[in-house]
Amino acid sequence: MLIVDAHLDLSYNALHGQDILQPARERIPTGPEIPTVGLPDLLAGGVRLVCATVFTEPSINGGSGYRNAEEAYARGQNHLAWYQQQELAGRFRFIKWNTELENFAPTGSTQNAIMLMEGADPLRTPADISQWYEAGLRIVGLAWKQTRCAGGTGDPGPLTAAGVEMVKALEKCHIIHDTSHLAEESFWQLMNLTRGPVMASHSNCRSMVPTDRQLSDEMIKAIVARGGVIGINFFDKFLLPPDQYGKRRGPLADVVLHMKHICDLACDAKHVAIGTDMDGGLGRNEIPVEIETSADLPKLQQALAAGGFGDADIAGIMGGNWLEFFRRSLPP
Repeated sequence: MLIVDAHLDLSYNALHGQDILQPARERIPTGPEIPTVGLPDLLAGGVRLVCATVFTEPSINGGSGYRNAEEAYARGQNHLAWYQQQELAGRFRFIKWNTELENFAPTGSTQNAIMLMEGADPLRTPADISQWYEAGLRIVGLAWKQTRCAGGTGDPGPLTAAGVEMVKALEKCHIIHDTSHLAEESFWQLMNLTRGPVMASHSNCRSMVPTDRQLSDEMIKAIVARGGVIGINFFDKFLLPPDQYGKRRGPLADVVLHMKHICDLACDAKHVAIGTDMDGGLGRNEIPVEIETSADLPKLQQALAAGGFGDADIAGIMGGNWLEFFRRSLPP
């Protein structure tokens, strides 16, 4: 079964010392996180399409992240250069057009990817969009924490004037909006401002984990009404209720609970899928116990079946829902 994972920080990990071209189990950790994602793991697990992020971390409390738009742009260019190097070597193929997903049945050792920018600060002004678009950028999340464009996780606030201008420019280029990490106010402003496609690459249900990092039922319904898809994040902190986080590991059954809640709100299983983010600053001890690397993602099929999902819905959640969304939403 073809699997799609809509959120992996591949270049971020590569540029921070992880050799993601090697299997995760064979790598020595460069920090406290035990590696979970490598190119061989994705291929072994049948994860034949990913959303590969450009994530440039802002400086927090004087940290080592970017401090202004020029630094964010420069760091973003480093991520882009790494992806282009992998594409030239035949390891990656970046999907740019919806026609590339017709009769999509990839084989071989090339990893298919769609480029996603997590936090829009590498776009200094709307004039930068055309360069990134030509390079393959097709999805933008305006925020991570607060950016020059929008309030975000832990930093509530609206779209800024620059953010409103950016939204209009992104829509002209048929860029998909990723609502993960948007603050509540900026989320609703975006939904009112754009009629283009929206998604949530790696977000869970606020009804189960009541923080601003998750989506409220009203936000979920709004994404569903626009034909969007929500990828469930595999981080224990975003899967488990606050009174259980840190006291137990979350099994895949907890992933299924979030998926079922979205299906109940949507009245079908066409708007939920996978967005693990399991290489996003967390390690093997912070994801479902059944999963050691991306090669283990097929185990989710059994958990979905145990949760009462039928074969067609399982195929959609594992990858078909994302494929259908991108066929509709990528530019022709």
